[in-house]
Amino acid sequence: MSIPRTVSAAEWVAARKELQAAEEDALRALEQIASRRREMPAVKIEKEYVFEGADGKASLLDLFEGRTQLIVQHFMFDPAWDEGCPVCSYQADNVGPLAHLNSRNTTYAAVSLAPISKIEPFRQRRGWAFPWYSSQGSDFNYDFHVTLDESVIPVEYNFRTAQELIDMGRPWAAQPGEHGGVSVFLRDDDTVLHTWSGYGQMADLFCETDILLDLTPLGRQDADVELRHHDKYV
Repeated sequence: MSIPRTVSAAEWVAARKELQAAEEDALRALEQIASRRREMPAVKIEKEYVFEGADGKASLLDLFEGRTQLIVQHFMFDPAWDEGCPVCSYQADNVGPLAHLNSRNTTYAAVSLAPISKIEPFRQRRGWAFPWYSSQGSDFNYDFHVTLDESVIPVEYNFRTAQELIDMGRPWAAQPGEHGGVSVFLRDDDTVLHTWSGYGQMADLFCETDILLDLTPLGRQDADVELRHHDKYV
């Protein structure tokens, strides 16, 4: 553990003001990026995807629950697993009460390749209120490049080919199997538009725990603390 050096109150205020200027610059940059994200063009979803939720079959349009916007967490949960990915679980723990999103005409849902018979007990165990659907039997996970299988569709992750990922030193991102991410959709009557997707670290954008830890002297402590499902910490 690295303890900060101790200084006088005047020195601390001077250092804090210097850091604050950099923080304000970063906030302005994030606001500009958010504005550019809102100005992104959209792609019309032409394919009919069928999901299975706790209440039965559902279309992509059904996932909106009548609202205008839909945020989908591509939750890593292989059909052979008994539990969902700890990292995806960590991200989902940060979603919070859905009322805040719903009041802004936005629905949040998770989608995984695992069957609903595995998803639903795990969701209940975790205490999550958001809807969670299985995409098993549809092309959804493959089309959005979160289930990588060269025999189904060419490998792509975070908008890069397998070779590009290897050249970048990220061969893990080109490995077959389940990967995480977030996609955003907009509904125009019965037309569904895909407006944004982000994968890997881009999904950390909504991790409030990381944002809070970044305020502390010890930071996220990723090298010291093993990430677990929240009911498995001793």
